[in-house]
Amino acid sequence: MALLQPATNLDTARRSVHPVRVTRVAGGLGTAGAARPTPTSALDDGRVGRHVRVPKTAELVAAHLRRQIVRGELVEGDALPPEAVLMEQFGVSRPTLREAFRVLESEALISVRRGAHGGARVHRPDGHVAARYAGLVLEHRRTTVADVQRARASLEAPAVRMLAEAPAQPVLSRLRAALSESASAIDGGGGGGRDGQASPGGPGRYDAGQQGAAGAGVDGAVPDPRVSLNGFHHLLVELGGNQTLTVIDNMLRHILHTATSHQPAAGDHPDAAGSAVTAGTHGSLADHHDVHSRLVELIERGEADAAEALWRRHLAESADELPSTAVLDLLGG
Repeated sequence: MALLQPATNLDTARRSVHPVRVTRVAGGLGTAGAARPTPTSALDDGRVGRHVRVPKTAELVAAHLRRQIVRGELVEGDALPPEAVLMEQFGVSRPTLREAFRVLESEALISVRRGAHGGARVHRPDGHVAARYAGLVLEHRRTTVADVQRARASLEAPAVRMLAEAPAQPVLSRLRAALSESASAIDGGGGGGRDGQASPGGPGRYDAGQQGAAGAGVDGAVPDPRVSLNGFHHLLVELGGNQTLTVIDNMLRHILHTATSHQPAAGDHPDAAGSAVTAGTHGSLADHHDVHSRLVELIERGEADAAEALWRRHLAESADELPSTAVLDLLGG
């Protein structure tokens, strides 16, 4: 694929983009039959007649492709047609098309590879662009890591109530699987129960005989139990079914992950950021797991008030363990 070429005369002429329909305002100021404005009309102070910015052709092309991506007409991994085909379809020059591509790349909606085997591929919106900008706003406001952690945790209690008010078997199955995973991680980390003993059997508990694939990573390594326990917190919001809460939760998780990965505290895992589970003794991790198990039991019985009360109390008690009062640093120094 050729490198960017100098602008051609096609860019200097007004051209229509074939797939984009531009709605024009019917009628104009001062046309025949229209009432002539008086010295006291709204036109005199600029409330009606104002300068209108005409979108650039590249912006119209980007808007058309963005609409198709957001509406699912183009899906993750789809390859856009070659530049020559798009130039013909949109009726634009190569520089104009590449300007549109740069707009979509900045929004993480496409990625472009140059060269003979390159091209543009589609990516679904995942909220990371919004999260990065929101993180910069928070950093500019001198927001602390603990402040963001508390905001993220505040999303969980409403989600817990949603789950308990209408418990569904698929939801319960995923929660039990998360309990099993975190129990395996705690035991595999060398301290599944209090005083270093394996946890006794029972609902939501784990004993040494159960250790196996569930407690090991893909490469055989045992996962960090805090990551697994925090995953349970994130799962509650996801399973709550409220898409707005889920998107906000993912944004805050992205901000916390970025902040922690730049300056991780001693002993902390970047993926353990974002919830109330902090580095501590294995007994304290087992305590967290016990609360998680009781919560699943309350959700299964449909006891919404009790489930929400338990979780609010758990989050309040865990708030004292939040590790960092440092200001967010998302730029790495």
